[in-house]
Order: sequence, then structure tokens, then C-alpha cells
Amino acid sequence: MPSTLHPSRRLWRGALAAAALGGGLLLTGCVVAPVGPGYSYPVADAAVVAPYAPPPPPYEAIGVAPSPVSVWVGGFWGWGGGGYRWNPGHWGAPPRPGYVWHPHTWSQGRGGWHQGGGRWGPR
Repeated sequence: MPSTLHPSRRLWRGALAAAALGGGLLLTGCVVAPVGPGYSYPVADAAVVAPYAPPPPPYEAIGVAPSPVSVWVGGFWGWGGGGYRWNPGHWGAPPRPGYVWHPHTWSQGRGGWHQGGGRWGPR
């Protein structure tokens, strides 16, 4: 069945459809992730003690920083529910100039393995 639209309207609709498709294809390569002090690992107020050592950390592909101020905040093993769970790393921004990321650590101590670190702080 032939279209009843005027040729200029058909051209306009085709251009809009092509623009929408092109924009959608461009966005398929984008990754949107929050960056900044609001996106960081929570720091537990209570001491975390595990009965055995964490496994070695898995390999993390870091990639390119999303901004010049971004800092890689490495992943860590967290303890909970009777076992370790890997929390992957992410890009973050220090909350103020001169601050660095102090990574999570595990050290053997009284009663088991104690977790420390995992916070922004002065150098």
C-alpha cells in the first residue's frame, strides 16, 4: 500500500529514525558509573574478625580512569555470613586534595583475622 505522507514528511521521519538508531548505537559503548566521594565502600564501625585468612585477591582489569582526579580503589575480600565475598574495585575521587585511598587489609591477630583500612585519609 503506498504511503499517504507527503515526500518531505517521509524524509523527515526517516531522518528522525536514523538519528534515534545512531544515538542508540553510540550509547552502547558508554558506561555510566558514579564517581566521587559518594561512591565508596562502607566502613564498618564494628571490628571484623574472621576465623581464617582470606583467599588471594583475583585479577582485576583496571582500565582507563574516567577523569584526571579519579583514583583506583581496589577490590577486597569482605567477611560476612560465615564466608568471604569479593567486593570488586571501582574508580573514585578523593573527598579533598591530599587524600589517598588506604586499602583494606587483613592481619592475623587475637581471635582470628582482623580487617582494617578501606578509607580515604591523608597521605
